[in-house]
Amino acid sequence: MKRDYKTLIGGEWLTTGQTMDVVNKYSGEVFATVPLADKELTVRAIDCAARAFTTFRKAPAHQRAKVLEKASELLLVRAEEIARTIALEAGKAWKFALNEVQRSAETFKFAAEEAKRGHGEMLPMDASRFGENRLGYFIREPIGVIGAITPFNFPLNLVAHKVAPAIAAGNTVVLKPASSTPVSAILLAEVLDEAGLPPGVFNVTIGSGATVGDTIVTHPDCRKITFTGSVAVGGEIIKKAGIKKVTLELGNNSATIIEADADLAKAAARCVVSAFANSGQVCISLQRIYVNQRVIEKFTEIFLDKVTALKVGDPLDRDCDVGPMIDARERERIDAWVKEAVAQGATIAAGGRAEGRVYLPTVLMGVTEDMKVMCLEAFGPVVSIVAYDDFAETLARVNDSDFGLQAGIYTSDINKALTAVEELNVGGVMINDTPTFRVDQMPYGGNKLSGLGREGVRFAMEEMTNIKVVVINRN
Repeated sequence: MKRDYKTLIGGEWLTTGQTMDVVNKYSGEVFATVPLADKELTVRAIDCAARAFTTFRKAPAHQRAKVLEKASELLLVRAEEIARTIALEAGKAWKFALNEVQRSAETFKFAAEEAKRGHGEMLPMDASRFGENRLGYFIREPIGVIGAITPFNFPLNLVAHKVAPAIAAGNTVVLKPASSTPVSAILLAEVLDEAGLPPGVFNVTIGSGATVGDTIVTHPDCRKITFTGSVAVGGEIIKKAGIKKVTLELGNNSATIIEADADLAKAAARCVVSAFANSGQVCISLQRIYVNQRVIEKFTEIFLDKVTALKVGDPLDRDCDVGPMIDARERERIDAWVKEAVAQGATIAAGGRAEGRVYLPTVLMGVTEDMKVMCLEAFGPVVSIVAYDDFAETLARVNDSDFGLQAGIYTSDINKALTAVEELNVGGVMINDTPTFRVDQMPYGGNKLSGLGREGVRFAMEEMTNIKVVVINRN
């Protein structure tokens, strides 16, 4: 049954003159309609957030924590309902959709705790001879209105990673969720409203990047922009934002190295999930697997057995492993990339075609570093297996990328593990795991074209606050 949703702006649940259909990504059927915002309504949302900030910035930490704690609890109460929504609008398999809700609840729990811990530091003024007889310290203050722009692949938890720390730090938020997956954000707005968040602190504006996104990015009252998405859009945001703080979480072509001394069964099982969860539509999806020549035959055998055992189809099926990609355009793009790789000499070991709206989990062999599936971000259910002999050279091959988000290595040799930590130019190195590992309190973000700044509640709060220094002259 189709449901018509309203959106939350300035504490009011509103309809607008225009609506947009939201489709079930597996069946193609419309299951919801949402109100679209134009520039005028987006400006209204920003104005509401700016007014709310004048009071909310002074809200005691325990009050902010109480709202965030309640939101965490309500997310768990509504977990099955919200997981179903994620499965419908994002095409994410049920098991991963439910996991996303649980992670989101944990993100808000972390934010509730961090709201009570935000503090500054004393400064050793007399470390300088010019600072004698002075008492110094700094405090952190909220920035103001946070403009948050989020993608389709984690329509709840990537919203949570922007909204929860913003609230914890005393900021207000105007959110533009992805147009293909806006319902999860509306459900979060319902949760925050029920949790007692004051009017205007959280506002949801649904619409195009050209209208809603640009208005948020360029508006002078949006004092910080936090964005997750493509490199191209991130670059445009940097150009348009002006003098304000910007956090960008962009992309990767994640690699994992499998050394000869690795536990191959564990590594293969983990690599399968890391490559194909959410149809590979994750910034840290495993895309490149470099396997030591001595064990590549055995690893590939185990890996392919597990790939062919994956269940593809309707994400609402509780046993589903891989659902549809977000839309036909992305499905056609990844198919074109696979066909191009084959034309350039790669071979298909599994998958390589679509079944209805699902692109089958695809494994490529015989690839070269200049193929799109290797040097660009695939953002689809495609992984390449590559043999190597020289460990140092392979670290260089992992680094030979415009991206640097996370990487993984499987080895029992501590020296090789630590060498990887020293040499890999990425934001995170996962030892005996894949780059897809993330928990929501850790600092998360990348180097090079993978972005600017770090998420993870405490680290996002630092990005969402300004430092104010206080110096008392005792002379």
